Amino acid sequence: MRIVIWHNPRCRKSREALALLRERGHEPEIREYLKQPPTPEEMQHVLELLGMRPTELLRKQEKEYKELIRGKELADEEIVRLMCAHPRLIERPIVI
Repeated sequence: MRIVIWHNPRCRKSREALALLRERGHEPEIREYLKQPPTPEEMQHVLELLGMRPTELLRKQEKEYKELIRGKELADEEIVRLMCAHPRLIERPIVI
């Protein structure tokens, strides 16, 4: 089974998730999504796998959220595009 973690090494929760996977005998493929952001197609696929809408996977305390999204009525596709262009908006970690 192939496991991929969208990881931010500076994030405590992301580091804990990676450690938990390794403790359970898994060595996941690590994707530092801040350096290698997902494409809109990848992001949409992950949202479908999670059964979530883009707004449910947003980090609402980020500066980018406050500047680009808060208070605006945006279509899901536009939010996905912004998440990919500004990956700090993506709540992490994500394990696939």
